[in-house]
Amino acid sequence: RLASKFFKNTGIYLERCIDDARHIEVQMFGDGHGHVITLGERDCSLQRRNQKIVEETPAPNLTDDVRSRLHDAAIRLGTLAKYRSAGTIEFVYDRTSQEFYFLEVNCRLQVEHPITEAIFDIDLVEWMVSLAAGHPPKALYNVPTSRGAAIEVRLCSEEPVHDFRPSSGTLHEVLFPSNVRVDTWITNGTEVSPYYDSLLAKVVVHGNNRKEAIERMQRALEHTRLIGISTNLDFLRHVIGSSFVTSGNLSTKILTDYFKYRPNAIEILKPGTYTTIQDYPGRVKFWDVGVPPSGPMDSYAFRLANRLVGNTEDAAGLECTLDGPFLYFHTSNTIAITGATMNATLNNTPVDLWKPILVQAGQTLKLGHVASGCRTYIAVRGGFDVPSYLGSRSTFVLGQFGGYAGRTLTSGDMLFIGKCISNQIPSTVSNTIIPQYPVEGEEWQVGVLYGPHGAPDFFPFDFIEKFFSTTWQAHYNLNRLGVRLLGPKPSWTRTDGGEAGLHPSNIHDCEYAVGSINFTGDTPIILCQDGPSLGGFVCLVTIAKAELWKIGQVKPNDRIRFYPITFDQALTLERDQDTLINTLTKSVSSIPLPLLSSSPIESLQCILTELPATATRPSVIYRQAGDHYILIEYGPMHLDLCYRFRVHLLMEELHDHHPVEGILELAPGVRSLQIRYDSRIIHQKQLLTALLTAEDHLPTDENTIRVKSRIVYLPLAFEDSATLDAVKRYRETVKESAPWLPNNVDFIQRINGLSSRDDVRKTIFDASYLILGLGDVYLGAPCAVPIDPRHRLNTSKYNPARTFTAEGTVGIGGVYMCIYGMDSPGGYQLIGRTLPIWNTFTRNTAFKDGKPWLLRFFDQVRYYPVDEAELTIQRQAFREGRLNIRIVEDNEFNLGEYKSFLKRESESITNFTTKQATAYAEEVSYWQNDTNDTNEFSKNDNEIKEIRSDSGPEVTICADICGSVWKILVEKGQIVEENAPVIILEAMKMELTIRSPIACKISSILCNVGQLVNAKDVLLEIEAV
Repeated sequence: RLASKFFKNTGIYLERCIDDARHIEVQMFGDGHGHVITLGERDCSLQRRNQKIVEETPAPNLTDDVRSRLHDAAIRLGTLAKYRSAGTIEFVYDRTSQEFYFLEVNCRLQVEHPITEAIFDIDLVEWMVSLAAGHPPKALYNVPTSRGAAIEVRLCSEEPVHDFRPSSGTLHEVLFPSNVRVDTWITNGTEVSPYYDSLLAKVVVHGNNRKEAIERMQRALEHTRLIGISTNLDFLRHVIGSSFVTSGNLSTKILTDYFKYRPNAIEILKPGTYTTIQDYPGRVKFWDVGVPPSGPMDSYAFRLANRLVGNTEDAAGLECTLDGPFLYFHTSNTIAITGATMNATLNNTPVDLWKPILVQAGQTLKLGHVASGCRTYIAVRGGFDVPSYLGSRSTFVLGQFGGYAGRTLTSGDMLFIGKCISNQIPSTVSNTIIPQYPVEGEEWQVGVLYGPHGAPDFFPFDFIEKFFSTTWQAHYNLNRLGVRLLGPKPSWTRTDGGEAGLHPSNIHDCEYAVGSINFTGDTPIILCQDGPSLGGFVCLVTIAKAELWKIGQVKPNDRIRFYPITFDQALTLERDQDTLINTLTKSVSSIPLPLLSSSPIESLQCILTELPATATRPSVIYRQAGDHYILIEYGPMHLDLCYRFRVHLLMEELHDHHPVEGILELAPGVRSLQIRYDSRIIHQKQLLTALLTAEDHLPTDENTIRVKSRIVYLPLAFEDSATLDAVKRYRETVKESAPWLPNNVDFIQRINGLSSRDDVRKTIFDASYLILGLGDVYLGAPCAVPIDPRHRLNTSKYNPARTFTAEGTVGIGGVYMCIYGMDSPGGYQLIGRTLPIWNTFTRNTAFKDGKPWLLRFFDQVRYYPVDEAELTIQRQAFREGRLNIRIVEDNEFNLGEYKSFLKRESESITNFTTKQATAYAEEVSYWQNDTNDTNEFSKNDNEIKEIRSDSGPEVTICADICGSVWKILVEKGQIVEENAPVIILEAMKMELTIRSPIACKISSILCNVGQLVNAKDVLLEIEAV
């Protein structure tokens, strides 16, 4: 009846229902004249969404009779059709009746053809090409004998736990074993598009028998890594290891109806405000090229979390800022939550922080908003299995590397559990070692070491005293890069920075210590885990390593008081902290910071010792830069390339000739060298003695110094749109008026006494910039100076600094040129843009030895002009490895010859610098009249409106953190549902959503967009509905 109704024909087909079938196919090859052979059969039964993901040959658990009939059917069909070339005949096989049924012929080469090639030791593609060329392969008439068994798996970009939904993004780690066949198109840095087939790679193994082939596939998958997007790699590991595969009990329903996949992973249901993967101590050996350590902001809480679950100290965990994530556990695990207090529930049952928690598979952990502190840490037993990039799993979000795909976590991310388990068993802690964070009205007390820069060189003594007596306030836009401090404006003992810049805070670029308080102009900023390594501003104090964790818990508007302590006191604090974490017991000798810090300000010394200049050596100053750094400076504070070469000789002495145990890293500046050392291995006094000895070993004749100095030619688009947009954004968001505004090139022309803007442009393209330091604003960014003094355009740095500079932008600060290695803050005057100098995945051969930074110390950079359109094309091609640049490798810089050049050209150089100095002096007077900058405590100009007493609302909605009102999402009189977003605040460079606690009507809006609000300020009045 239905057939008649819909098709006008009462005839129907009856088909046998094979409820639990196998999918078996036969490989055939014909010469087109009726001669057809078969090359084994393949079992393709293991499928998801009716698509094959595991294939093997020969098909297991077939009788000889069935196998013979399959091949005979294929040959008869191919012969009848006079089939030509390779083809596959597919069958549905009924395991119960042992009958098979024709499905289709694929008149092409199948994806799974490599397993046939493996057991027959042939190349089917070669056969097809030879036949097409009129030369049938000889083996077609002398069929080869198969040997052993082969298996292929298909690695795809998909999420198995969510019905194999497709995934896309950037692959941050791609690793395959070298002893198996892998057909793939992907590599590190490959962008997987959502628009094409999900197949990433085929892994093929061959064994003498099926058991050996399965074992080889298990090993191959175990040594394969695909990180950055969701894939079916772990799913395939479980499949190949399952009893279904080992027994050969296969069918097309196995994976959908019988096989249960439980990944050893945790799924991100809701990421929280800013959740990243970090490890301790982070990425610690690349400070000299501008790679920050990253790692946990609060290393104390992070290390304790790993200790509580029995992990090794380097295990990767989660750092959660302000709002915590929701996590679904696909596997059982022991976890610990430490750090800032958050409301934590496991399947809606509250759980305690600072103790091991057993989580069962299928449970959900939810973390809410911080009640005290700023950052919460989650450790899982085994840590998280993410790639190690430059020696660490820590996420550096600005650089887009490390952690999970180089970014904050998002919903749907699957975090697999690692194997970083120690011999220690999970343990509980006493309340005595759990830190108590300051509550409202209290202050953070932070121990610091005086230096590297202090009084009277840079600051007067009365400001040093004021600094320590002031309770500073944390700016609302603090983050992992730094914490801006609000307080009294500093006073200075000098009027400017000379060649280093117009402001007295400017110095010739040197390396910073993590935790130093850096004066960017008049603005003090605590440099944190993701902060810059090299820059040209003074640092007054450095936070002791054992105290630095406190900064990780500072929130906007928190109050901070700094207390000066000695090196020995800092060392004791660090050793006590290490013992506490190892033993989970607190030192009985713990003394409050105000009592430790009892020395008078006048007795503080930031200079450890000095050496006077001699006939063969410049003066040397050894500055204290915290309890893990010493900063060595050569000569008076002016630019002399001889000082940088002296630094180079000292580095060779300490690294190559007479290494000192305990020195961890050497990081050069323009006229300085920063020594990072482990004070638990070598005491500050012992290190100082070793450094003085090393100084005595250095050569005395600098005229004989030669260094390798490659010449690197780079395109430059002068004043491109990205450069001008950065200046425009600064005027709109930071500062409207300044000596360098509205145009940086005009400022450079004026301050150097040049007659036109074209003179600026010509000077830049004529110059050869010698690289003295790397990492000047991150990631291999050069601090370079023109070799010829007549090309040294002297400028000031921005004060305060820009919040954004596009990657590849070229700037000049003081007399130095910099190329920004990534989107980042910055202070140099901007002149144009060039190629990316950092390549995370080293996809261009210009990035040598696996190093993602392009430039090296003492390279010479020379620019040639291109327009912006051409540069855009070149930037993309260079990033992808399709553009080569000219690099002259065989070149040296001879210091003796350079000094002779300076002598020959001394008159011309003097004329240039004299004219430049006159213009510079005029600009300094203009600078001193600019009083717009202030860092004083300020009252909010747009106060929260008073709550009307007659409104009678049942509930008010308040800010829960200090920040700026970014968006108001509701209107007066609007009805909103419970948990609906109503206002978005901006704080810590993040958007924080304020939600309605109930279903309500908006009675009054008491704030404005752009307004600064404090925690507990009322934003809305509402009435329950």
